[in-house]
Amino acid sequence: MKNGPSPRGEPRRGIRPVLIAGVLTALVAAIYLRTLNHAFVAWDDTTYLTRNPRVLQGITADNLRWAFTTNHAANWHPLTWLSHMADVDLFGREPRGHHLVNTLLHAANVVLLFRLLGAATGALWCSAFVAALFAVHPLHVESVAWVAERKDLLSTFFGLLAIGAYLRSVRRRGSGASAAAAGLFALSLMAKPMMVTLPFLLLLLDVWPLGRFPRAVSRGVAGTFADSGRLLLEKTPLLLLTGLSGVMTWWAQTANSAVESLEFLPFSLRVMNALESYAVYIGKAFWPSGLAVHYPHPGFIISTSTAILAGVGLAAVTAGVLFLARRRPYLIIGWLWYLGTLVPVIGLVQVGVQARADRYTYLPLTGLFIMAAWGLGAAARNRPLVRLGLGVGGVAAILALTTVATIQAGYWSDSIRLFSRALAVTSENGLMHYNLAVALNDQGRKAEALPHFQAADRIKPYFANLRGPAWANLPVWRYTVQTPDRIARARRETQR
Repeated sequence: MKNGPSPRGEPRRGIRPVLIAGVLTALVAAIYLRTLNHAFVAWDDTTYLTRNPRVLQGITADNLRWAFTTNHAANWHPLTWLSHMADVDLFGREPRGHHLVNTLLHAANVVLLFRLLGAATGALWCSAFVAALFAVHPLHVESVAWVAERKDLLSTFFGLLAIGAYLRSVRRRGSGASAAAAGLFALSLMAKPMMVTLPFLLLLLDVWPLGRFPRAVSRGVAGTFADSGRLLLEKTPLLLLTGLSGVMTWWAQTANSAVESLEFLPFSLRVMNALESYAVYIGKAFWPSGLAVHYPHPGFIISTSTAILAGVGLAAVTAGVLFLARRRPYLIIGWLWYLGTLVPVIGLVQVGVQARADRYTYLPLTGLFIMAAWGLGAAARNRPLVRLGLGVGGVAAILALTTVATIQAGYWSDSIRLFSRALAVTSENGLMHYNLAVALNDQGRKAEALPHFQAADRIKPYFANLRGPAWANLPVWRYTVQTPDRIARARRETQR
């Protein structure tokens, strides 16, 4: 497999890329077309759509103004609001069309990723393998099967288009392509601020596969710093957009009391949870089992030894890829892609009460996929039998992941199944007990709801203070004194 860029950085042409794109689209369809029969779920779908009067009115002049000025749902993402409004205009309030748009956006992201990697590297089959993993990985199900997570798909779509415009600007050195990259990056941020790290991601791509650090080879550290400064200066408009997005996000989240204070969750615990989360995501990337819609934050009972072990493991991998950086540059670039793109959501700034979330891996896992694809490609070079074995193994892995992702997508069919699955694979999950109890109670299944209300009361008793009418089936519940921070946090949880 070829690992360097194609001649003059031009994308490969011919029938094979078209056929591969077709296969990738078919893989997405095989997993996600079943979601067209799924209902909306009582997990932010209510906030974003089914109980949002603005969205249910569709696109109007007043709603257009609202989309750009609101901090509803603790976010500033006008493009996401407009997308949901457009869905209502097109498909009404039935979930089928909304799920279809999510599926189409994911398929577009898969093909875009394939084409971008192919254009930048010239490595057709490595690029195809990365895109296939991106298409079928079970950790990505949450971003696609969940209507309210449209923002992930939109943000990545415009972010990938921005990378494509950047590649064109590098090849042709035209200001038009640079302006297009900035505009597309702005659209990405207006869907979800997940891609705030894009300027630094582009800097990684400058190293590999674009090879824009020529002086680093001949002048060592001095050349590296000189090239870094030049290339960072080139990205000034993107860095300004990153800063502006950070300000808007902070405004939206603090205005809705979505950011936990250091008094409630000290920074040391956040670092420990972040280290553990980095390791957990890697583990689930290779063995995606026990996936849930909500992983409760361990709070003050987080394991110090687990965090230290995770930190040592991450440091060891970092040292290893740095050692191999000159011979295998894709390893350090893929690793830093993974580490860097997770920074906004790794929990150093704690938003909400989850320890981690599958949806956060939608873009970051691409770095690990690059490491795997190009690493295997290097192992197979000039070894026909090894290439054959890896090819068969790769196809088997894609089929296995497709099967697991299809099963995982099925858990999103309705609220009761979704919350029941979360309880089956997590422990002490008070929020999921409460949500399942409310969903059962809403269907008149009061006897089934009662033990989940009781479990939620045992784990997180402050729910009783906030949703009294829903607790009418409990013979006794205890009121507890709560701080303002905890009451605000509880309100956010129970609004889902």
